[in-house]
Amino acid sequence: MHLLKITLVLFFFATLQLSAQKNRDTTLVQFSGMIVAEEDGELLPVPYVNIIIKASNRGTYSNLDGFFSIVGHKGDRVEFSAIGYTTVDFVIPDSLHENRYTIYQILSRDTINLPEAVVYPWPSREHFKVEFLALNVDDALHKRAVENLSDQTMAYLIKYTPSDGKENASLYLRQQATDFVYRGQIKPQNIFNPIAWGQFFKAWKEGKFKNKK
Repeated sequence: MHLLKITLVLFFFATLQLSAQKNRDTTLVQFSGMIVAEEDGELLPVPYVNIIIKASNRGTYSNLDGFFSIVGHKGDRVEFSAIGYTTVDFVIPDSLHENRYTIYQILSRDTINLPEAVVYPWPSREHFKVEFLALNVDDALHKRAVENLSDQTMAYLIKYTPSDGKENASLYLRQQATDFVYRGQIKPQNIFNPIAWGQFFKAWKEGKFKNKK
């Protein structure tokens, strides 16, 4: 009786295993790789490249080292795209015998360098020199130029002018790099920075903390 129970249990688990093998999707592939581009004769990693599987609209992006990894199916068409690079399509081979596949994808620059074009309001430098020396700037224009270039105006523009896309992207990447450097530890504080203390005492001696009326 005891032997019969053991036999039934083994038969039950064997049936479950066969059923799981039959139901398992054998077309799944762990698709990974490195994305690089040629820069000055060297192959350098390209970060933040968009990787999209077109059939399912699923995707990911490459990390700072150009590495990516995503689960797809054999025969899927994968699109690699990034700003400033030519979009590339890649088809995962449908004849794979394993459930993983790795590639080394090279992207090409999608920019065209045009020759420099200089536009002058005068036919030559000599004409510009003559017209500039003969330029008559009245007091109103001079006053307006002084006001536009004053310290108060510059400070106001610096404070309230919104950042453009390039500045925001640069700030984000620098913050992310700082987080990677100090991950798992406490960031250094300026209260323990001797250079910051030196700048503080110098500003104190120069009277920058006095109230200005």
